[in-house]
Amino acid sequence: MDAAETTLPAGSSPASPSPGTRPAPRPEGHALSAAAIDRMAEDADFVTAFGRGIAVLLALSDKRRRMSIAQVSHQTGIPRATVRRSLHTLVRLGFVAVDEARRFYLRPRVLSFSHAYLSASPIVVLSQPILDRLGEMLREGCSLATLDDDEIVYLARSATSRVMSPFLNVGRRLPAYCTSIGRVMLAHLLPAELDRYLADLRPIPYTEHTTTDIGELRAILARVRETGFAYASQQMELRLCTLAVPVHDTSGQVVAGINVILQHRLVPMEEMSARFLVPLQQAALELGSALLP
Repeated sequence: MDAAETTLPAGSSPASPSPGTRPAPRPEGHALSAAAIDRMAEDADFVTAFGRGIAVLLALSDKRRRMSIAQVSHQTGIPRATVRRSLHTLVRLGFVAVDEARRFYLRPRVLSFSHAYLSASPIVVLSQPILDRLGEMLREGCSLATLDDDEIVYLARSATSRVMSPFLNVGRRLPAYCTSIGRVMLAHLLPAELDRYLADLRPIPYTEHTTTDIGELRAILARVRETGFAYASQQMELRLCTLAVPVHDTSGQVVAGINVILQHRLVPMEEMSARFLVPLQQAALELGSALLP
């Protein structure tokens, strides 16, 4: 997990904030809007109906609760009649279920997509034993994530003796700008790609410490690229800090990031880098040396 990058699992209720703190907003996630699909539909080979079906599926995943046709339509901007047909199709295919109140929710069959990806992805398969050894050595939780559009997606986590938040699960998506792995990945984008990202970014202040100034964020990313690591403290949740390094494949391309997570306590960047930077870099080098471009 990254700098306080906890989000709630399905069926959970948000914990009460500590005195003097504000509850963190929930990330918007990876929903597709009707407007985005309409733009894609300008491509003659784009199947609009299929795109809308995927948008409906993602809407159910994004909210992590049962939703009515009207709620899915409101979230996606897709007309109710189209949402109804998409949900009917997904129910018939076994990916979605519906309760007596006509609220829709995901079925376990959707896990077939993630299982296929995780089973076939070399970086996931190769990283697990490396993360486990790293977590045991550091006695802290460690994770691997990669950049997907403007979010990071967690691909693996260490099995460590120290209690690690159950909110950090494989597949969890979090904003890149306020996570240490996200900053490592953003710092290594091509200049034009980074400019586009920052131009479109609308940062949310998850805590009073979250960096939301674009100029300050650009300076932070420049330092990350120069130093080779990213430190994030209380960016999404209080009393949580992380340190991350990039994973380069054998061609030198940054394909992921590895981090170490400290929960319920704050450690300055200097102390964290002194304790964890070299082991993190060694783990990243071991993993990267096994990854073909």
